[in-house]
Amino acid sequence: AVVSTQSTGIPTGQVLGLSKLARIAEMFTRRLQNQERITKQIANAMIDAIKPSGVGVVVEATHMCMCMRGVQKSGAVTMTSTMMGTFLDDPRTRNEFLQFCRNR
Repeated sequence: AVVSTQSTGIPTGQVLGLSKLARIAEMFTRRLQNQERITKQIANAMIDAIKPSGVGVVVEATHMCMCMRGVQKSGAVTMTSTMMGTFLDDPRTRNEFLQFCRNR
């Protein structure tokens, strides 16, 4: 699969550098598992690492099984998301993050 991730957290003290976010995403996307689980694992890893008040993760993937086998739909993209903490509880925060993901 070709994967793109958008993730953010609201820090409460510690922050993660961009390279660490990329490493977290890469670590989970290399394993053979479903996209929903990957999305949740990235969010949980961010929470474990820096204990933010909220985390939002969106994973967008093109699955080769859709492009090369079966229905052969090139360009078919699957998106999954998970929100925790402030991103789950505050609609304004969640909408701001999702709007950013749409406009990237």
